[in-house]
Amino acid sequence: MKFSKQDLIKLYTNLVRTRAFDELFTRRLAQGKLLGFYHASLGGEAPGVGGCSFLRQDDIIFPHHRGHGIPHMVGKGIDIKYFLAEHTGKITGGCGGMSTFHPFDAENGLYGYTGLIGSAFPLSAGYGLAAKRNDKGQVVVCFFGDGGSNRGTLHEAFLLASTWKLPIVWVCENNGLSQFVPFEQSYPVDDIADLAQGYGMPGIVVDGQDVIAVAEAVMAAVEKARAGKGPALIECKTSRFCPHFVSAPDMCGCEIRSEEEIAKLKERDPIAIYREKLMARKILTKKTIDNIDVEVAAELDAAEKFADESPLPESASFDDLLYAN
Repeated sequence: MKFSKQDLIKLYTNLVRTRAFDELFTRRLAQGKLLGFYHASLGGEAPGVGGCSFLRQDDIIFPHHRGHGIPHMVGKGIDIKYFLAEHTGKITGGCGGMSTFHPFDAENGLYGYTGLIGSAFPLSAGYGLAAKRNDKGQVVVCFFGDGGSNRGTLHEAFLLASTWKLPIVWVCENNGLSQFVPFEQSYPVDDIADLAQGYGMPGIVVDGQDVIAVAEAVMAAVEKARAGKGPALIECKTSRFCPHFVSAPDMCGCEIRSEEEIAKLKERDPIAIYREKLMARKILTKKTIDNIDVEVAAELDAAEKFADESPLPESASFDDLLYAN
């Protein structure tokens, strides 16, 4: 896929929007305004943004839980104000305020995810089969972490998708930590992408801090899947600059890395890397950057206002959400 100037700016804008929403959710959690808990995506925005920003509206995504799917939803064009309302327990949320961190937007190809790591693999296979039978060119993109790659459901879904040539792109966001366990202590090989060989599908590794590298790899795989050539596995070597889940301060003691290690990771901030590239190519200017920042700030203010002013659900709505009929 060849990216236009507008495409490149769109990627930058989506990275900035993702980071801003991530920080907003973290801040609201500390203020007691966010229900449940929060797994921040700080430093790992590029796989979701790059992987979803150029999909069709009817393409189906299963987000990674990092950032509770915000990078993927922003990329897919989903209005985050509804997810903020959901996370605030308001009836205007995608699940009527009942789920906290499980997003849902069927109109834009997001059919939610559960709290069970690895549960998206068989769901993706099912939606992939439906997409193939519908024959409308839809593609399923399933995101998962290095921890999720240890689940048995992955192998079942990989086998089925490869055997039946289902239109699925598997995107592994490998940030090197499965909750608190370093990757090298839980995996016998260097690259999760090597798993693809056993199922006869392409498997590649990309720099997960380079949003363009991610977008190019994912869209190349999407085009092949859309053409009936079957699934592919893309491993994004990414990072996270924060503990597994957010608490302010880190009262849970769940950060196993030293401050020096985290500082080293922050030297490869995906937003800074991409901004420097675009400025060097004269695609971004300081004025453009400032304008984007102003627009994003206004979007956040509007989302907060919407979530705060939306009504709480009434008890009568419980049955409506629990039963289909």
